[in-house]
Amino acid sequence: MRVIRTATMEDEAGQGDFTLAGPVPLSVDFDHIPGFGSSLIWSTDGEISVPGRGEDPTLSVSSLMPGPGGTRFGLLRIPPDSVYASPDFDPAAAGAEQAAKLPGLAELMDPENPGMHQTDTLDYVIVLDGEVTLDLGHGRERSFGKHEAIIQTGTRHAWRNKGDVPALLASVLIGVKRD
Repeated sequence: MRVIRTATMEDEAGQGDFTLAGPVPLSVDFDHIPGFGSSLIWSTDGEISVPGRGEDPTLSVSSLMPGPGGTRFGLLRIPPDSVYASPDFDPAAAGAEQAAKLPGLAELMDPENPGMHQTDTLDYVIVLDGEVTLDLGHGRERSFGKHEAIIQTGTRHAWRNKGDVPALLASVLIGVKRD
């Protein structure tokens, strides 16, 4: 996935300026899941202060899951479910690649129900392109199309793409404390 981002900061005179303009360094396309891609555009941990200092906070991220009060902003491209049903699909290789490229998230995946996971986050998700189905289990699922928004409140879930083209999602994950 090639994503371009621009952040702002204040210069020494206290004037707004642009920084970090260019490709997102933590963008990955998956070899073992054709069409699957992820880009971590921005992250925060702990107490947030503004304006920015011109540093890239994504370079020190060790987990895609933020701790309480932290955030992650990214894009996720989900291929059609037919990719997983292909005779060429290798679940073991795909799982190993996810563990390497999606630290903190891959460990939360349910091996008995691929894609199903639960996070300690409040997620704001917008479908930018395509269509995606949010599967909550127990037969509860709903499809969302372009420009629809989903607020995912820490429930167990999986994103499915029952269509023919990849779906592109923008998401902001906010780390929360689970009751």
